[in-house]
Amino acid sequence: MATAINSFMQQQLLARRERLQDALTENRHPDHLHALLDEVDRALSRMQDGSYGLCETCHDTIESDRLICDPLVRFCLDHLSRQERNALERDLELAARVQKGLLPPQRLERHGWSICYHYEPAQLVSGDYCDVVDAEDSGLYFMVGDVSGKGVAASMLMAHLHAMFRTLIPMGLSLKRVLEHASRVFAESVLPNQYATLVCGRGFADGRIEISNAGHPAPLLARDGAVRPVEGSSLPVGMFGKEEFSLVELSLRPGERLILYSDGVSEAMDASSSEYGVERLCRLVGENQSAGAMDLLGLCRCDLDTFRGQAQRHDDITLFILSRQ
Repeated sequence: MATAINSFMQQQLLARRERLQDALTENRHPDHLHALLDEVDRALSRMQDGSYGLCETCHDTIESDRLICDPLVRFCLDHLSRQERNALERDLELAARVQKGLLPPQRLERHGWSICYHYEPAQLVSGDYCDVVDAEDSGLYFMVGDVSGKGVAASMLMAHLHAMFRTLIPMGLSLKRVLEHASRVFAESVLPNQYATLVCGRGFADGRIEISNAGHPAPLLARDGAVRPVEGSSLPVGMFGKEEFSLVELSLRPGERLILYSDGVSEAMDASSSEYGVERLCRLVGENQSAGAMDLLGLCRCDLDTFRGQAQRHDDITLFILSRQ
């Protein structure tokens, strides 16, 4: 896998070198461009001698997500200067604000459907994906997913997914075709070890739902006092680029709900390293089916916080409730 990542980084560096050389032929004040070109050449040289990706102070491996975002990074987080640390913190805060701006309204009612959700990054930025798109007569699309990796690189992939679905949905394609196109584009534009698990659905005004699960934790259907997982899952988006995605069709009556969540919920751990688990979430939802959606969301959050106690959080959390009005 390291070889694949190095090959990708080399392609990125060579592409940047070519752009810099083109810019130098047109720029009358090339000093800063020459400096950048020297940095790129030094990075390529480090790749040749095997020292690329190693901190120049401690010689430990530099964080891969930082290298993906900036192939010229030369120091690990522990050995940044104060000025570099401050600049990185400002960049992360800006990235967090941008990511927050990509999220849909936390409460939404359209075409007889009611949606609410809770989105909680483990750090400043998140790799969880959550979106709702009103395509009018084509239905109300909803997506909850989780991209591979952590930190800044994962947040960039999340933004990439957001842009792809926002572009594909207005084209009037079937849900199956939307997923197939998204998977192919995603696979062609990321590293071999990067993919996304995803539940993507479309609700119609008559209560019908089409839903496809691409390797994500199974949605929970709450109806008639019982809670059961919606079975059926395909491979994650972008894992191979040639996946075929299966669809499940449901019809929800007023008061019935779908609960979607990321594995940061089901795999959350307490201080003794015990997992929260899907069974506990099902039991909580089943015992509170008469509660309003926002109240149920609050109960789920409170129960999860109580379970975790003072244990350190390692993963992002998304809880999403779709209710039929």
